Amino acid sequence: MTEEKFIDDEKGFFDSTDKNPSHILPQKLTFDSKLKFRCHPGVPCFTVCCHGIKIILTPYDILVLRRRLGIAAHEFVLQYTQPTYLEKADMPGVQIKLDEKTGACPFVTPEGCTVYSDRPSACRYYPVGMADFHEGGTDDAEEEKFFFLVKEDHCKGFEEDKEWTIREWRADQGVDVRDEMNKEWLRLIMRRKSFGFQASLSDAAKRMFFMASTDLDSFRNFVFKSSFLDTYEVDEKTLEQIKEDDVALMMFSFKYLANTLFGAEGMTLKKERVEAKVKEIKQRQDEALKKAEQEYLELKAERDRLREAEKQRQAKAGE
Repeated sequence: MTEEKFIDDEKGFFDSTDKNPSHILPQKLTFDSKLKFRCHPGVPCFTVCCHGIKIILTPYDILVLRRRLGIAAHEFVLQYTQPTYLEKADMPGVQIKLDEKTGACPFVTPEGCTVYSDRPSACRYYPVGMADFHEGGTDDAEEEKFFFLVKEDHCKGFEEDKEWTIREWRADQGVDVRDEMNKEWLRLIMRRKSFGFQASLSDAAKRMFFMASTDLDSFRNFVFKSSFLDTYEVDEKTLEQIKEDDVALMMFSFKYLANTLFGAEGMTLKKERVEAKVKEIKQRQDEALKKAEQEYLELKAERDRLREAEKQRQAKAGE
C-alpha cells in the first residue's frame, strides 16, 4: 500500500476535512518531525475550521462528551449527532450534527469551543492526522504508526512562529490517552476493511456494532439482562468492573465485537452452551436426514406406482 493511498484510506477518522483530500500533504511524518503551527483567538481564522466539517465520533468521544453534558448516551446521540457510515466501510457510526443555518459545530462560539477540554479526538489532532496501521487489521500483525499534515487555505495557524515536534504537539493536545482508548475500535474498522465489500455485515451485526459504539448503557443492559452471561464465560473481576466502569465496559465491548464479528480470540463460550449447540445441530441434522429419507421413500413409492401402472397399461394394450 502506498503512503498516499493509506493516508487517503485513514483520513476519515482523524481528519475533519475529508471532503477535500487535496489538503492532506502526502508526506509521512514521525514523532520527531517538526511542525510550525499555533491556534489561538488572535488568528484571523479562529473557529473557521469548526464549520463545514465532518467529525466522526469514537466511542470514547461520545462517553466523554455525554458525561460533560450530564446526559445519557442515547440522548447525546439523538441531539448532537447524525448517523453515518465509517470511511470506506459498511460499519455504522455517528458524526457531529452541524447547525443547519450556520454549518457550525454545536459546541463552538465566536469565543471558542465550549467543550474544549473534552473535545473529540479529531479536533485534538488537527492539523495533524494519525494513521495506526495493522496489516489486515489483525492483532499479531506488525504495527506502523505515522502522521501527516492537513493544510487548508483558510488556516493561518501555519503562519505562526511556534514550532513543535509531532511528539510535543500530541502531548500539548492530550491525544495520548485518546489514542489508547480509540486503538481497539479503529482496529475493528481495519479488520472490516480487510474483508472488503464482498463479505457484507448482517443487519444484526451492524446493529450490535452501532449499539456498542454509541450507547454503553444499552450494551450494559445487553450483557446483564439478556442471555449473554448464560452464553459466555466472564470472570467475576471483569463483571464487577463493567457493572460500574464505563471505560472497562467499552474495552470489553471491543473484545466482544472482535470475537463475534471476526472470530478473534478473547471470548469463551460456556461448555454447556457449546454442548447444547452441538446437540441442537446434531438434532437438526438427524431431523434433516429423516426428512430426506422420508422424501426418498415417498419418491421411490411414487416411482414404483408409476412403473406398475405402466406395466398394467402395456398388458392391457397387448390383449
